[in-house]
Amino acid sequence: MCYEVAPRIVDLMSTAIGTPTASADTTTSPATTAATADKDAATTATTAAGSLRSATATAAPPARGRARGWQLRFAVLSLVWGFSFLFIKVGTQGFAPLQVTLGRVAFGALVLLAVLVVKRERLPRSARTWAHLTVAAFLLNALPFSLFAYAELTIPSTLAGICNATSPLWGMALSVVALSEDRPTRRRVAGLGLGFLGVLTVLGAWQGFAGTDLTGTVMALGASLCYPIGWIYVRRTLAGVPHSHLSMSGAQLLLATAQLAVVTPLFTTAPTSYPIIPLLAVFALGALGTGLAFLIQYGLVAEIGPTTAQMVTYFIPVIATAAGVALLHEQLSWNTPVGALIVLAGAALTQSRPRPSRPTVPPTGSTTC
Repeated sequence: MCYEVAPRIVDLMSTAIGTPTASADTTTSPATTAATADKDAATTATTAAGSLRSATATAAPPARGRARGWQLRFAVLSLVWGFSFLFIKVGTQGFAPLQVTLGRVAFGALVLLAVLVVKRERLPRSARTWAHLTVAAFLLNALPFSLFAYAELTIPSTLAGICNATSPLWGMALSVVALSEDRPTRRRVAGLGLGFLGVLTVLGAWQGFAGTDLTGTVMALGASLCYPIGWIYVRRTLAGVPHSHLSMSGAQLLLATAQLAVVTPLFTTAPTSYPIIPLLAVFALGALGTGLAFLIQYGLVAEIGPTTAQMVTYFIPVIATAAGVALLHEQLSWNTPVGALIVLAGAALTQSRPRPSRPTVPPTGSTTC
């Protein structure tokens, strides 16, 4: 869950600060283009058309090959992250919330470290990088994971999963504040308002929030707020660091494990027993929901791009709700799924972009000034 908003927020912030998207290999200077055109415009056009046909023919087979595999991994990622809220709920039935979180980041770190060893990659060595990753580990792992664990002591896993879906809303609001170049549009403002209207619907605001634990709900909403704050910090402090995402994330989870290893004994007592079902839930939460899930999402972003990969955010609350109702027998009133749909619609609206208007083609025989 810690990475579900990352691709979209990074993409949003890159757009806001004007980060170029074209690679140097595909950029041609105006002077070179003009000189080439003056020498032989017809030959250039013919060569370009042939190159385009050749590139299209060459690129087509890999696209068909990718289409066979990424949907399955997308579905697995949705299931793993959707079931994470059920795993948290089951884990807290046998262990303290901080212990669940410690186990989660520890098992997740072990998975990433194992992959680092297999790929023969190194952890970052710069002290500055480790200092910034310490803050990122707190904002993206230790704090939100702990808040979700504490929240699910008093709220159902279905509500926690829905609260997690508000991360894109918080991300849009914070990107406007943190990045002055990113001007809010009517579409995004409408999506933001619609999304938070959905939150009020889920909570039953017209009933005075009756039947809803406000403390637990605020914790869950605060956890979802941590993600965009953390990624804005990462974007501003660690952009351009010469390390792979795998190396950075492995170090980040190691730091989160260290942070929780220090804090957990101060606020909890050692477990007197290790019930098998909660223990397996914590293992699955860490190894699958934190470790393996990152590897799957990283591959999806590299293969199909962040825009498509971040669509997994919209499936998480649906799966979390279905799992909570079917397996934990949690009660579901009408306003919960209706509010969730409104939240998702608002989140989708804040992340949508208007289509560029097509240039008007003058009619044949007309003249333009």
